[in-house]
Amino acid sequence: MLSIGAAAPPTETPAKAPAKAPEKTPAKTPVAVGYGGAVSSVDKDASAVGIEVLRRGGNAVDAAVATAAALGVTEPYSAGIGGGGYFVYYDARSRSVHTIDGRETAPRSADATLFQEDGKPIPFAEGVTSGLSVGTPGTPATWERALDSWGSTSLRQLLKPAERLAKDGFTVDETFRSQTASNQARFADFPASAELFLPGGELPVTGSVFKNPDLARTYAELGRHGTGALYRGDLARDIVRTVRTPPVDPDATRKVRAGDLTTGDLAAYRTKRQAPTKISYRGLDVYGMAPSSSGGTSVGEALNILESTDLARATQKQYLHRFIEASRIAFADRGRWVGDPAFEDVPTKGLLSQRFADSRECLIKDDVALTSPLAPGDPANPVDCAPGGTAAPTTYEGESTTHLTTADKWGNVVAYTLTIESTGGSGITVPGRGFLLNNELTDFSFAAANPAVHDPNLPGPGKRPRSSMSPTIVLDGRDRPLLALGSPGGATIITTVIQTLTGHLDRGLPLVDAIAAPRASQRNSATTELEPGLYDSALRGQLEALGHGFTRNPEIGAATGVQRLPDGRWVAAAEKDRRGGGSAMVVHPADRP
Repeated sequence: MLSIGAAAPPTETPAKAPAKAPEKTPAKTPVAVGYGGAVSSVDKDASAVGIEVLRRGGNAVDAAVATAAALGVTEPYSAGIGGGGYFVYYDARSRSVHTIDGRETAPRSADATLFQEDGKPIPFAEGVTSGLSVGTPGTPATWERALDSWGSTSLRQLLKPAERLAKDGFTVDETFRSQTASNQARFADFPASAELFLPGGELPVTGSVFKNPDLARTYAELGRHGTGALYRGDLARDIVRTVRTPPVDPDATRKVRAGDLTTGDLAAYRTKRQAPTKISYRGLDVYGMAPSSSGGTSVGEALNILESTDLARATQKQYLHRFIEASRIAFADRGRWVGDPAFEDVPTKGLLSQRFADSRECLIKDDVALTSPLAPGDPANPVDCAPGGTAAPTTYEGESTTHLTTADKWGNVVAYTLTIESTGGSGITVPGRGFLLNNELTDFSFAAANPAVHDPNLPGPGKRPRSSMSPTIVLDGRDRPLLALGSPGGATIITTVIQTLTGHLDRGLPLVDAIAAPRASQRNSATTELEPGLYDSALRGQLEALGHGFTRNPEIGAATGVQRLPDGRWVAAAEKDRRGGGSAMVVHPADRP
């Protein structure tokens, strides 16, 4: 056992029997209501694994780890032990929120020129598919830290369902096939990736069974020896060898740069337990992830800006205008101030202060849109409506990530976002190990976005790249959980979480409908991205009349969440359509109390 947590009352000690995956997985559904706990993820097999853990007496942390391990099997292009993430936990006994920063780190040899040659940034696409982009994975260490701190079941037991899922296989759906297709050319250039994901040189067929026996063996090894096996020993050496000498097909014409990751880098990796971000919004407490993620500060600043507007009574046009502008301002400040706090002086408290938000809110006009790139403000010296310093554009961030939310019968809640960065990560599978390596270091700025502005997100030795992951937990006025949510989507994660929160808390949408609502995403860019439901509506013209510019994005984010109802029931909510729809489950369904 890793630990026996104190999350459950002493009279209800969680069972220690291994959690087994259900023999028959229920169909996907975007919403479920009932008692005993809840799990929401993008995948029905993964959600079912988490629910089975809860049924057998495990707590929300146990369920989150088991669900995440299963997602490493069924959603390997977005998650897995080759990546990292952020874990936010609400402890019902102490009524407090805690976080784990499990972000990947750059090699200790890295400096600001990591992605530069001859003084110029390399092409982004060449950085994406390379050993150069691979950071030390943080996901396995996150699982161990969470279980040691708050879990009640051993990692070995929690990996068993995912191990079986990898060995016995899961049914390929259209999303998995299409994501494989989008990576077909990349995977074909790496024999281990081609063998696993393109059997016989062909795409997996929808409806067929996909198996990953190498990953099953890797999970079994982690179960026997603990996650230290990934940071030291044979598995660590396999990862380093793959990064430093990427196994490329001899006939491939792709330029694949080697990375400089070492076994010392892996052995030195540590997660960080740190305080969450916290703001008050309409009498509720909103907790999020502090830097190295920019999620908590950006979501918090935008909500602070929006709090002065009665969004409940605003027209849809007024609501979207204000939401877009608050997002624009938050991203302007994010770009200037947020990076890894181990390397940068990040003014987290100032970014989250209501005084700073008020000084930025007064830039918003009801009759005309702001223009981007908008200059950042100064949290240390907030001046109302000040034009700010020198503007810098927002750099690109990959959009493939996954988010899961869990809750248990004792009232503990987890919001956990994890990733390998791009869809398919680096494209490089560790031979014989069954998992893709991340390309998370591409979240660093390859060069300063504007040489005249300090960029806090340049690479550095052991530095964590800035993230937009925004796992969020909202408590009521009595420090009890109201809801938790998060989303994949790169930098669009932040706007997805803001829009979902305001859609539910202010606009009165049920959580599943707030998740399903068509999205907008403004990230201090010349144009705001709109999903078709907004782009093709009359609202676009009304907002264009204010000076907004728009581009069409077919899909933004893929959120999941849980909500606690006043009568004690849990609502699990997921996407209705995005990424093929999500999977929301509860232990004991009960639509009515």
